[in-house]
Parts: sequence; C-alpha cells; structure tokens
Amino acid sequence: MKDDTSPPPNVLRIVPGHPPELVVYDRTHDCPYLPERPARLPLRLPARSLRADELDLRLANGDRRQGPVLYRTNCPKCAACVPLRIDVERFSFGRTHRRVLARGNSELSIDFGSPLVDERRVELYNRHKIERGLGDADGAIDEAGYRAFLVDTCCDSFEMRLLHQGRLVAVSVLDRGFSSLSAVYCYYDPEFSHLSLGTFAILKELELCRAFGMRYLYLGLFVEGSKPMLYKARFVPHQQRRNGIWVTVEEPPSPDAVVPPRCLRPRPETGGYCAGADVAVDPDTELVR
Repeated sequence: MKDDTSPPPNVLRIVPGHPPELVVYDRTHDCPYLPERPARLPLRLPARSLRADELDLRLANGDRRQGPVLYRTNCPKCAACVPLRIDVERFSFGRTHRRVLARGNSELSIDFGSPLVDERRVELYNRHKIERGLGDADGAIDEAGYRAFLVDTCCDSFEMRLLHQGRLVAVSVLDRGFSSLSAVYCYYDPEFSHLSLGTFAILKELELCRAFGMRYLYLGLFVEGSKPMLYKARFVPHQQRRNGIWVTVEEPPSPDAVVPPRCLRPRPETGGYCAGADVAVDPDTELVR
C-alpha cells in the first residue's frame, strides 16, 4: 500500500530513552485486523536488553514486543487498536473460570522454561493458525521464522507449557517485568479445544501474577470491530489505554457490530512488521502475543 504518511524507506532514527531505541522499520501497510484500513507500527530495537522496571514502563505506555523489537500502533486513519490489561488486585474468578481451571488442572500438567524452538512447536503453531481459520498454508513459518518471532527477545521472557500425558499441547510466551506480566503469544493443539486452553492459559497467568506479586497482566491489543479480539474484553473488569490514559471497563462488549477477521500471518522473516504478532486467537477461548 502506498501512503504519503510513511517516512522515507531505509531512514533510521534514534528514540531517546533508557535505553535508547533504534527505529528499524516504519512503513504503512494493510491492516491485519480490519480490512481496507492502513496500519503503521514502527518497530524499535532497544540498545540493550530491558530491565524489569524498563519493561514495566514500556508496557504501561502501550508497547508490545515482537522478537527483539517493540512496537506501538501509530496508524494514520484509525485508533481501533487499544492496549488492554487486567488489574490483578481487582479481578476475581467467576464460576466459568473456576470450572475451566478445575477441568484443565485435572487433565494437564504445566512446565516453565526459556522459549525454545523445535519441530513440535513449529508444527503446533502452524496447525493452530490453519485449523482455527487464522491463516492458511501460505503463511506457515519454519524454525527460523519461529525463532525470530517467539524465541528472540529484548527482555526477560519465558514460556508456559501445557502438557497432556507428557505431550506438549499448548505454549504461551510471556514477558516478565517487576510489577507486570505480558502475554506475548499463545497457541495450542486444536484437538484439545474442549479444554478451553486459551482461557485456561490466561487464568494460570493471573495465578502467576499473584504468586509473583505483580499488579498487571497485559493481554496485548483489543481491536474494536474485530471478532477474533473480542475474547480479551470479556475478562472484566479490565483496563484499556485510551488517549494515553488507562481507563477501567466494567462490562464486556456486545458481540454485535464486528467485522469478519482477515487471515493473519506473522512474517518475521522479512525483518519488518509481523501481521499476526498479537493474534493467535479464538473468539471464545484464545489468548495472545
């Protein structure tokens, strides 16, 4: 897409801060969430790995992470993408949440470790996107693409692994700050959809926040008008960052007035914008980036 709001290509610039960041990509392109809208997500590479408090500050300012770079929406004609977080101190598990937790706890085991790439993870990732209708075979990634997207990082990252009888069935990649946990991306084996693995992962992450003494769980971007993003706003109360201010939302959104999703394909191999960086979702159960 050609758009006069894009800066000249291949022009690098420094964003001052602690640490400073290098803008490595900044072009306007088709929106991966809402059809026919231009999107702009400048990618910023920190000069060094972020400390926990530095990650907290960036998350509070609306940043998301993709591989080693950070991004924040700066679209020329749209403000539908809204950062969303859960205030752990205010959130309480409802009856449905407790039922999902009980079922998952009885059938799954959980392991934690550094993000990894292997054949099983790449297979699960691609199957999740294709079989859940979130992409197609043309958007499948290989181990190099997976590493660039979900293993490379600029902060303290780890993965939560859900296993069924010892076999990996879901992975959630997480970033850990001092007072916040950020859900980067989650995918699962579609054969285990009956366990509501996305919802289960979010609930376990809320438990992690409480165990770590963290205040916020960041769920990424809620995109108004996009059906795959509706699930995030169903966790209430939550907070949305609007016009630079976090505001509390007490009620879930109406399922009406949404547009069908487009196929979302991460493209980490390009070194540029990853179209699906914040989306591995099912409208009812799935978690994010």
